[in-house]
Amino acid sequence: MANVRLTMRKIREVLRLHFECDRKQREIADAVGASTTTVWHYLRRTRLAGLSWPLPPELLTDDAALEARLYPPPARREPTRGMPDWPAVHREIGRKGVTLDLLWQEYKAQHPDGCGYSWFCKAYQEWAQRLPVTMRQTHMPGQKLFVDYSGKKLGIINPDTGEVREVELFVAALGVSGFTFAELTWTQQLPDWIGSHVRAFAFYDGLVEILVPDNLKSGVHKPGFYDPDINPTYQEMARHYSVAVIPARSKKPRDKPKAELSVLLVQRWVLARLRNQRFFSLGEANRAVAALLGDLNNRPFKKLPGSRRSVFDEIDRPALRPLPEQPYQYAEWKVARIGPDYHVELDQHYYSVPYRYAREQVDVRHTTNTVEIFHRGQRIAAHGKSARRRYHTTIDAHMPPEHLAVAKGWDPERLRNWAADIGPHTAAVIQHLLGARKHPQQSYRTCLGVLRMGKDYGRDRLEAACRRAIDLKAPNYKFIDSTLKNGLDREPEPATGQADLPLVHANVRGPSYYH
Repeated sequence: MANVRLTMRKIREVLRLHFECDRKQREIADAVGASTTTVWHYLRRTRLAGLSWPLPPELLTDDAALEARLYPPPARREPTRGMPDWPAVHREIGRKGVTLDLLWQEYKAQHPDGCGYSWFCKAYQEWAQRLPVTMRQTHMPGQKLFVDYSGKKLGIINPDTGEVREVELFVAALGVSGFTFAELTWTQQLPDWIGSHVRAFAFYDGLVEILVPDNLKSGVHKPGFYDPDINPTYQEMARHYSVAVIPARSKKPRDKPKAELSVLLVQRWVLARLRNQRFFSLGEANRAVAALLGDLNNRPFKKLPGSRRSVFDEIDRPALRPLPEQPYQYAEWKVARIGPDYHVELDQHYYSVPYRYAREQVDVRHTTNTVEIFHRGQRIAAHGKSARRRYHTTIDAHMPPEHLAVAKGWDPERLRNWAADIGPHTAAVIQHLLGARKHPQQSYRTCLGVLRMGKDYGRDRLEAACRRAIDLKAPNYKFIDSTLKNGLDREPEPATGQADLPLVHANVRGPSYYH
């Protein structure tokens, strides 16, 4: 536009110097900073347009009017027959792989005497320029679903108290057809946000490739142009349905024009029609919304053939991917730190994890019925969800042996079985320790200490240390612990005779023990 104004100003100066000052073309060229050919061209255009100096008043200030007189657009030859069906061309160009060249070739096959390719492209662009801005957006069938909440709300009356509670309006629209889904929810919180998406997918009976939400906190923790931080539950739902989440930029409504337009239409054609009705439950209100939503989707377009539903059935529906066998089950995520008692807190209930993860940071995923705990992406524990506050849910396998002994109460048979699972020499040492005292319970802690060495050093090394302890007639906790700490279990066995300590015996401390 600035170049047009500068050119028109220069042309007026050329005309003034030529007609009013009677200057030569070379002098005029030097004065306006142009070539003599350009000056000659301006004067020739003026003669062809039938203008003289002074110019008519309307051309002295109106650059567009002067340009139109001096440079009228060339007369375009309309095709003698077979004018292209521009609404059909506009609808087809949205299909994947369809180009204007392909559509022109199909047009020429039906109308051999029709227009050329250049005229076809330019005429289509001029026709498309007259459409509303939102209709000029290029979308692929079944590719994007735009989602947003309406700023306007509807009131629900509590039948018991008469209190009116405002509810939110969730709106979703497909990119090509604009086929719209809408429903009322109590809040914009995460459970309602996820539930509306699940019901929207069921409404469309198919899946798109990309979700385009606004930067609502329930969907996007931290907006960002390059790497927005998506809510973990929202991301998990997207993975379940194999869709990508690409949020619109903050304060950029043109990134989601279908959502903006659909929200406006739902406000006008649904909420406005319900403004004088009284609703006493959310279900009753949603049934009324669904009925009016059908009318909205069936309304004919003003400037294009068909309706949202007809375009959806023709273009969007075939491009949608099938739904998974099971809908997404809502789950929330929480970052927590495991306590020193190897339990993690959720809603004032405590769930156990393997004791080696004590004091570690974990991710807790919880649904209505289950609690799952993840450490660096690996699930380390799963529990049924409990509503009891200030209680513990503990799995025995998560407890260290000494805690389990206190909690469950150990008996000699359990200790013998554990030792026998490690090896015969370990079993002999545990049998000796259990018989070394008058009451076996007095030996439980020592036995647990020996058996736990199998986790610290490995079962094979513990078995070797117990063999050495038997050979040297020192089957006690301190000797085995020292043997493992100093690596003596790896040394050749001492050259001694067969151990006098049998695996099974009636009197553990026989007379030979003291010689």
